[in-house]
Amino acid sequence: MRKLIAFVGLLGVIYALALQHGVFERAAAPTQSEAQASQHSTPRCDENTLASAYRNHESHVEVCGYGIIAKVLKDDTQGSRHQRFIGRLPSGQTVLIAYNFDLAPRIEGLRAGAPIEFAGEYEWNPQGGVVHWTHRDPAGRHPAGWIRYGGRQYQ
Repeated sequence: MRKLIAFVGLLGVIYALALQHGVFERAAAPTQSEAQASQHSTPRCDENTLASAYRNHESHVEVCGYGIIAKVLKDDTQGSRHQRFIGRLPSGQTVLIAYNFDLAPRIEGLRAGAPIEFAGEYEWNPQGGVVHWTHRDPAGRHPAGWIRYGGRQYQ
């Protein structure tokens, strides 16, 4: 009986950890009407745009992509405040991602090894480049970027 109680307790701990890390927040497959609405509201992401911009040393390019957070950096507090982290793309390329939390909600719980999706403006540099404008432009003059992390979209 003690083993059964210990086993059930262990399952409870595993379940609590899974809840904490958002394992159960994955969306179910969208219905056909939801998928069609999503296609009209969110442009499709072409990850090749970012690889091409890096390869061709291009800047001021709207990109999107996904990967794993390789390293969370200290916030940049000079001027507008930005959260910063290094993302490692499936290709192995790394990119600095900057997120302005003066204009959008701070991303809580960023940690190395976690998956990340993003959209913003790419600026080339030899280290892999920077993606910024990962938020809405309050003036409405620049395309809105975003970051998806932990089951939530930040803009």
